[in-house]
Amino acid sequence: MTTRPLQFLRRGQPVALGNVPPDRTLLEVLREDLGCTGTKEGCGEGDCGACTVVLGEPDGHGKLRYSAVNSCIRLAHSIDGMALWTAEDLAEDPLIQPVATSTQPADQTTHHSALHPAQEAMVQCHGSQCGFCTPGFVMSLFGMYQNRVCKGQSISRAQAQQDLSGNLCRCTGYRPILDAAQQMAQLPPMAVNEADLLQKLELLALTPQAPEANLAYIAPATQAELLAVRAAHPQAQVVAGATDVGPWVSKQHRQLAQVLDVTRAAELRRIDDTPEHIAIGAAVTLTEVFARLTAQWPSLAEFAHRFAGLPVRNSGTLGGNVANGSPIGDSMPLLIALRAQVVLASQARGERALPLEALYTGYRQNVMAPDELLVRIVVSKPASSEQLKAYKISKRFDDDISAVCLVLNLDIADGTVQRASIGAGGVAATPVRAQQTEAALQGQPWTEATVQQAMRVLQAEFSPISDMRASGDYRRTVLGNLLQRFWLESQGGGAPASIAQLQATHLEDVL
Repeated sequence: MTTRPLQFLRRGQPVALGNVPPDRTLLEVLREDLGCTGTKEGCGEGDCGACTVVLGEPDGHGKLRYSAVNSCIRLAHSIDGMALWTAEDLAEDPLIQPVATSTQPADQTTHHSALHPAQEAMVQCHGSQCGFCTPGFVMSLFGMYQNRVCKGQSISRAQAQQDLSGNLCRCTGYRPILDAAQQMAQLPPMAVNEADLLQKLELLALTPQAPEANLAYIAPATQAELLAVRAAHPQAQVVAGATDVGPWVSKQHRQLAQVLDVTRAAELRRIDDTPEHIAIGAAVTLTEVFARLTAQWPSLAEFAHRFAGLPVRNSGTLGGNVANGSPIGDSMPLLIALRAQVVLASQARGERALPLEALYTGYRQNVMAPDELLVRIVVSKPASSEQLKAYKISKRFDDDISAVCLVLNLDIADGTVQRASIGAGGVAATPVRAQQTEAALQGQPWTEATVQQAMRVLQAEFSPISDMRASGDYRRTVLGNLLQRFWLESQGGGAPASIAQLQATHLEDVL
């Protein structure tokens, strides 16, 4: 099998590469095939952010969507038809131009003689120390600049911390880098010529393509085509954002003979709203998903921010996280608590829906047939009396894997628990529903005595293992304590002081 030529825009010009293997990462293409060694390899698994680059693609409304992503775990073919920027491109891209202001007319500005504000701010604020992580930070700043400064938004300290959560600095240089994030808006502005770039992307999309039937990397444009390919090639490795598959390639050196990319199927990239439901396509990114869910459930804001770093959320998809089925994946406990349904589809049998917790049969095992794919997740909108809280316990506040994840969704009316839905992660071989605890709460008065009894049920309901993240005893204790915390917060007391103080601590505070 062969692959189509990989085509993308860089510095406003098309790049075409032939014979790129289906499992080659974008970082490998940049460093080894194109000689662009300014983008660094750090962890090789999407944790440190040294390899961060920015992708641009049409948003469907005549604008570009900019996404900072980890190139070390992003499959190269997944950026076909997109625009790409690395730290080496910002001062060299002819489509990034100075913007005229009241004090600086356009005809007096110059290009290629000045750094981009994301770079200049790092220089002025002394944001680079050893320099190894600097290209990744600069690219996250560039993404922040395009998505916030260019839209007239200010950058708060807290927002800068959130947008840089996927970048780690071993020299402990966070304070000046956060200074740089806020300094960007004070520098002479620059902007991407989006009209020109969108036109170039449209021309790139018109390039004749060979049939996909026996390609090594297949990315169908519709759900029907996707299911047909799945039926014909059930052995192909399914990928979405590749935030889990990518480390198989980069760290475990697995070879993927054939890849089926679901992220180009238009139906899987949609979020559809009805008065009763939100239907989320399996290929919608986690960034887009959490923006929509947080709009419906504002209490999820912190949980959404703590779901990996921003570059991972920009690449990873909700469907990929759910289908992967990791017992420590954070989206599944949330979706279980929201009583989500997953919709599976095959070419031969059509669609079927089932509760999300019924998808799993064992550790990373599920009920999907070889010709089936997960195509969307359907979530019911909340009743006015529902209270939703999602808790993530991990060793590090930002960009870390949960030791325990507990999400509680209680419908409390007239002082009684009318309905309880509880999802848990990190306590069993699969993401699970705490059915015994739900039964212990449902129909009971919402009192401290009820909560104390339910805590004992919750701690006895699971037998979590001990591993590098936490012991089984710790996990059981935390489960009960989180339920108690939910009770305290429901009484208006907020989180216990020790917890609130811990959560308020960021790296900047201790430097």
